[in-house]
Amino acid sequence: MSTTADSSDDNLQLPRSRILLVDDTPQNLVALEVVLEDMDCDLDSVTSGNAALAKLLKEDYALVLLDVQMPEMDGFEVAGIMRSHQRTQNVPIIFVTAISKETRFVQQGYRSGAVDYLFKPIDPQLLQSKVSFFLSLDQQKKRLEAKLAQARRSEAEMKALYGEPPE
Repeated sequence: MSTTADSSDDNLQLPRSRILLVDDTPQNLVALEVVLEDMDCDLDSVTSGNAALAKLLKEDYALVLLDVQMPEMDGFEVAGIMRSHQRTQNVPIIFVTAISKETRFVQQGYRSGAVDYLFKPIDPQLLQSKVSFFLSLDQQKKRLEAKLAQARRSEAEMKALYGEPPE
């Protein structure tokens, strides 16, 4: 890669990645937060599917760690709603569960749009490794979006200065 490209990357101001933690048990949220606290991201925690969907409509997330069994709306329902809306259809979901370990539940999780399915108690290093991967993907996506926006601004400036090129 050329030096010019490298220096232009350094000038990009990328927003921090965000992760949404969804679990109806506050102690589980605290445990996830402790495991992920040193990751280079912002963590948001909610205790219901409805609260998760409300957050997802307002914020952009690199990843959702989603409990399967919750009252009112389970994780599968949340995932289904996420996949049916354009804003959230591509947000990666990792299901986290202590109870739903049967193959049929795991398969249902993948069918509903999960990229992974983890069982509690979670191995901290495993979770950090998986989260790190999705944070990296999110930063690459943001970098590409920023470069595209920068290129479009440059093109607009050139057109403003020199007019439209002849066809």
